[in-house]
Parts: sequence; C-alpha cells; structure tokens
Amino acid sequence: MIIGFGSGVRRAGRAVLDLLLPPLCLTCDAVVDTPGAFCPACFRQTGFITPPCCETCGAPFSRAEAAVGAARRGRMCADCQDDPPPWGRGRAALRYDAQARRLVLPLKYGDRTELAPALAAMMMRAGAELVREAEVIVPVPLHRTRLISRRFNQAALIAGQIGRLGGRAVVLDGLVRVRRTAALAELPAQARAVEMDRAIAVRPGRLERLRGRRVLLVDDVLTSGSTARACAFALMTAEVAWIDLLVAARVSDPRRR
Repeated sequence: MIIGFGSGVRRAGRAVLDLLLPPLCLTCDAVVDTPGAFCPACFRQTGFITPPCCETCGAPFSRAEAAVGAARRGRMCADCQDDPPPWGRGRAALRYDAQARRLVLPLKYGDRTELAPALAAMMMRAGAELVREAEVIVPVPLHRTRLISRRFNQAALIAGQIGRLGGRAVVLDGLVRVRRTAALAELPAQARAVEMDRAIAVRPGRLERLRGRRVLLVDDVLTSGSTARACAFALMTAEVAWIDLLVAARVSDPRRR
C-alpha cells in the first residue's frame, strides 16, 4: 500500500509539473506527451540508422551496397575492409545531418544536458547487443582544459545514462588525454590521425578495472574515426578482452571528410 501510494504521488506530481511546464519536443518548441520525445514533424526528419549497416563502423548501407556486402565478407563497408579499425563492432544511432546536429551540438556546446538521456535511449536501441555484452562502458575523454571550459564531458554524460539504462558498470575516467590536441573539425582525415597519435592513454589507476574486460567505448559523433582509434589503441595496452564502439551520430562518409 505504501509503495502504491508513493507511485500515485509521483504520478500526480508529474501531471502537475506537465501542466505548469509542458514537455517540449527535443528539437523544437512543440508540446509533446512525454519528456524526451520528438513531435511528429521532427521525428519524421530524424535520420535513425537501421539495418542494413556496416557491422564495424555503423555506416548505413544502400540496398545495392547491402547486396554487394552480403556477397563479400559479411556486412562490412569497403573502408572497413580496406583499413579495419581497432575495435570489433560499431553502431551509431543517427546520421549526422542537420537534425542530428540540433541534438548533439546544444548538448556539447549549449549546456543542454537534458539531451543526454534522450541520446542515450536512442543509442541503446541502436546498440542493444553491444550494451548487453559489455562488461564496462568507457567514454571518450576531454582534455582537462576543455573540460574546465565546458564544465562537463558530453560523452561521459551519455555513457553514464547508457550504463544506468543497461545496468552496466561505467568507468568515466578510464581514459585520459595526455596532451591537448587541435580542433579536429576542419582537419582532413589524415591530419586528424596524426594529431591524435598517442594523445590518449588509460589512466594508470583504472588499469585493473579494464584488464580482461569487454569494453564499450562511447562518444557523441564518429567522423574520421581518429579519436575512437586512439582510444581503442590505448585500451589495447590495458589488455582488454574486446572493444566495441557506440556513438550517437556519425557522418555519412567519415574517412573522406
């Protein structure tokens, strides 16, 4: 009876709050039924990535690409076949288009931390198998100077939410940036790889929490993959058993940008 009474109070409180401050769409000002939801118009504009997609980097396949991939080595895109990344499987929830930027950039630069649970829920759907098989979730780190200026690491916020939803351990500070790197957004893929070379390491005090574990690496956006590669190479030095990658969004053709 007490539990039921408490649940009723919470529901009533939620109803009053929604009446006073109705929940809004994640990417516009339209009123929606529940917090963390899209309005119908924004939902239709959102580029969710669904199969068929590359098993290694999460790139969405066209029907023609899927047919060719099935005839080759499973479901790997040509880029991953030519230059396999240092992780096992990769998934992304969204195509990194204008609509995805309305979710990722306000979280990253605009203190819209309430977007982290919504992105985490989308990533859980895209990478359910990866989360289920992970033993430890580790976010891509920020350099301490950027962490001070932004006040939080968006990848860590998302990773924490995924850990909560999936019931998995999260080591928020498992990786550390040992030097500050230049902004990667305007650099070509090869320059990004050079910039990220040996820029990330496993935090010494976290080695034992990672060694021998299946690790799920989490980030907000996959572009060229240079940052994720640097993280994966660092995790390999900790002798982890396996590495998978899960991101909120990815560019359509990351290695050619």
